[in-house]
Amino acid sequence: MDIQSGKFLTFLLEQEIYGLPIKKAREIIGMMEITHIPKTQEYIKGVINLRGKIIPIIDLRLKFGMKSKEYTERTCIIVIEVNDTDSQRLVGIAVDSVSEVVNISKSDIEPPPQYDAQIEGDFLTGLGKMKDKVIMILDIEKILNRDELIYLKQELKPDTVVKEESIN
Repeated sequence: MDIQSGKFLTFLLEQEIYGLPIKKAREIIGMMEITHIPKTQEYIKGVINLRGKIIPIIDLRLKFGMKSKEYTERTCIIVIEVNDTDSQRLVGIAVDSVSEVVNISKSDIEPPPQYDAQIEGDFLTGLGKMKDKVIMILDIEKILNRDELIYLKQELKPDTVVKEESIN
């Protein structure tokens, strides 16, 4: 697995710092009203209408097996671009808070520890060292597995455009 250096958007879940390549992040928005979709996984919170585009929202805390937490004014949605089998689509990930953009050189990134058991999804690509902190670098493409992307595509019809007059 090739570990990429460069700029990473960092964010918090619990007290842990995570990072993802800045080029995958399209925008950061505050928490907004989420429309729940019945019969979805618990971590799929629903969808939002962002300037006429329907975007599924994944609660990263729940996806990673953490306890649910009430959303606060610090809770953010990071809109990311993921590669589907034949296209790119936007997905929002809800995180406790966004920290900063940091530059991490390749020499400051170590491969993730190898365990006897394969970690489901295997989405941790490296551990970035910054001063006295460790940043868990995520492969955003592997947070959602292929089956989940197909499910979201079928259920939510990617990049559905909502006409403003249909809402009134």
